[in-house]
Amino acid sequence: LHMTGDIHAITAANNLLAAAIDTRIFHEASQSDKALFNRLCPANKEGKRRFADVMLRRLIKLGISKTDPDELTPEEVRRFARLDIDPASITWRRVMDVNDRFLRKITVGQGPDEKGMVRETGFDISVASEIMAVLALTTSLADMRERLGRMVIGNSKAGEPVTADDLGLGGALTVLMKDAIHPTLMQTLEGTPVLVHAGPFANIAHGNSSIVADKIALKLVGKGGFVVTEAGFGADIGTEKFMDIKCRYSGLTPQCAIIVATIRALKMHGGGPDVVAGKPLDHAYVSENVTLVEAGCVNLAKHISNTKGYGVNVVVAINKFATDTDAEMEVVKKAAMAAGAFDAVVCSHHAHGGKGALSAMV
Repeated sequence: LHMTGDIHAITAANNLLAAAIDTRIFHEASQSDKALFNRLCPANKEGKRRFADVMLRRLIKLGISKTDPDELTPEEVRRFARLDIDPASITWRRVMDVNDRFLRKITVGQGPDEKGMVRETGFDISVASEIMAVLALTTSLADMRERLGRMVIGNSKAGEPVTADDLGLGGALTVLMKDAIHPTLMQTLEGTPVLVHAGPFANIAHGNSSIVADKIALKLVGKGGFVVTEAGFGADIGTEKFMDIKCRYSGLTPQCAIIVATIRALKMHGGGPDVVAGKPLDHAYVSENVTLVEAGCVNLAKHISNTKGYGVNVVVAINKFATDTDAEMEVVKKAAMAAGAFDAVVCSHHAHGGKGALSAMV
């Protein structure tokens, strides 16, 4: 959808860093310490050298307090100029926003000009990049600059972590991401404002939309309004990461947690027949089966217990579909209340739009 270009920017920034990693390994393998230093910190027309700000960060990391490039000893020049990246330790992969399974594992460096610098790597999907997780957790452009610079891409052969700032890329990554930090304002079919921003994978990152979008939304609705924000899915890949990671970084505290339940899902949790993509649903899922629903409510009760452990009230929203029966709904409501939910309400917005979910907001 392009939006504010966040996925495009993430793809470009991620692959810039990937290219810089291989380029740095290539040049360190073919150049002397002096040649590397001269290219990293060239003299100007007056013959003067000057460290860029990102280079000063690396010097501090190395415990070198000097700020004049010409004062470095040969050993300090070597330590500064050589990252000595261990190719086998590199965790940073290239990304693209297309599901191309044949790029999951590739070999790079096979061209004749790469002088045998061959290694195995691969592509991930763009939203699986660590840069997406950074975008979702950042609170400002300056904060994003620091987070991008601290990203670890692998280790040196001595076992020391190597970061984007060690490669001198923190600032360049921020420039590519400077517009992506702005959320996209959209609206539902009924005119409710929606801020769409970021989407880190919940199984490898924290699975929540951005802190920036939440804070903008809270400012717009004011003291009398409310903001609904998504927290991944489930109590483990959703609630725990929302509470333990996003809330701690943002300083925001939710007043309520909504757990969404469906009759079909609870039947599956209760031991119902397998659901196979492309095949019609088993009769158990499209007809009343209170026994299966009751068995599946054990899973719901555990979600309620896990979420209440964070000190927030829990409301269970039971999404009603055409094949669900009142008896099945009642079983879920009773189980939710018995497990400690603040309330459990039936929501029919699938059929009736926003008015079908009003009871969940009262």
